Amino acid sequence: MALSGLTIGQAARAAGVTRKAVRVYEARGLLPATERSTAGYRLYTGRDVERLIFIRRARALGLHLDGIRDVLAVRDGGTPLCATVRALLDARIAEIDATVADLLALRKTLTHTRQRADARTEDEPVTVCKLIEGA
Repeated sequence: MALSGLTIGQAARAAGVTRKAVRVYEARGLLPATERSTAGYRLYTGRDVERLIFIRRARALGLHLDGIRDVLAVRDGGTPLCATVRALLDARIAEIDATVADLLALRKTLTHTRQRADARTEDEPVTVCKLIEGA
């Protein structure tokens, strides 16, 4: 009996992801192992494509694969997702806030260093290394 299903390329195109992404998601446990044809090709279902689309959308929100796997496990268990998703979104927002704070601090340091460089006269020997070393 011949199995019917989508090849990895067809499933990837239908979900808007790459074949490599499908393999990664499968390897990381986000996508269950699929049936294989007699020739050894992976065969994906419409349900697999829906799952891939869900993963793509979650990645577009900046969620990490481990968090997405947790959400999928909750969903597969039949539990409502809202609390899990809210917690993941809150954690991701906190990560982004910390990154923004770090970048703003870096910008302030760079601006100050640049202003110090402008304050030096042409007669003073200036090198980038001296500025970086704090001389």
